[in-house]
Amino acid sequence: MGRRKKSDSGGGANWMDTYGDMITLVLCFFVLLYSMSDINAQKFEILVKTFNPDAATETSQVVISSKAEAGDKSLEGGAPSDEVIDDFEEFYYTLSQYIEANNLQNDIEVSKGDGFTFITFRNNIFFDGDSYVLKDEGKATLDVLVGALNGVVDEIKEISVLGHTSQARPDIPNEPVSDRFLSSNRATEVLLYLQGKNFIDPTKLVSSGYGQFRPISKFDTAEDRAKNRRVEILITQTDGVERSLEEYYAESEVVKTDTILQEHEAAREQ
Repeated sequence: MGRRKKSDSGGGANWMDTYGDMITLVLCFFVLLYSMSDINAQKFEILVKTFNPDAATETSQVVISSKAEAGDKSLEGGAPSDEVIDDFEEFYYTLSQYIEANNLQNDIEVSKGDGFTFITFRNNIFFDGDSYVLKDEGKATLDVLVGALNGVVDEIKEISVLGHTSQARPDIPNEPVSDRFLSSNRATEVLLYLQGKNFIDPTKLVSSGYGQFRPISKFDTAEDRAKNRRVEILITQTDGVERSLEEYYAESEVVKTDTILQEHEAAREQ
């Protein structure tokens, strides 16, 4: 009688089947978690920059691209048209990301403090020299701002548009009438464009023209004077503490006006 062959009882492939089933279940679990999550691109970007500053630029591009593909919301073409920003803090991060995505850091500065957001626009964004006709580039930028503000209108106490000029020459102040009118007209043009969007109660919109008297830089060089020619938009939050303009400047890390003026006067006296 021949020998009976030993059965293969090692279970060679059985453990692979079990392992494969487990990995599949784990994958399904993480896909389910991902589908239920809501990724905050701005805060994710800030977190990555905190731990890895060298990857800041690359990370920004990745976050912006993924948001655009997920909801067809391209920051490079303007504000996300179908994304509702419903938090005042989120508005600041969205606007900051738009500025970075469009390389506008030299033309637009945004900062925030307790209960307010402060935005500075260089004049070349909105107006040509000695003109208060709002440029198409400026209108497009304001459209982005309005789009970002739509979801936080109820949290806004007031939007103040502030127009500023600069001395044309370091040692000679501007002619007062034209100086004041130019800054006021520019602020009013920006305000009227915002009001025409009908996104907020007009009583919450105000404008002021400060002329050359609220500089954030000196008057010595053309580059210094260009910094002073600007339009600022101060957005205060409901229930926020009211401050003077100088206090907003100080809290938002803008150079104090009094210091600039004192240095300028001292230089003229020497």
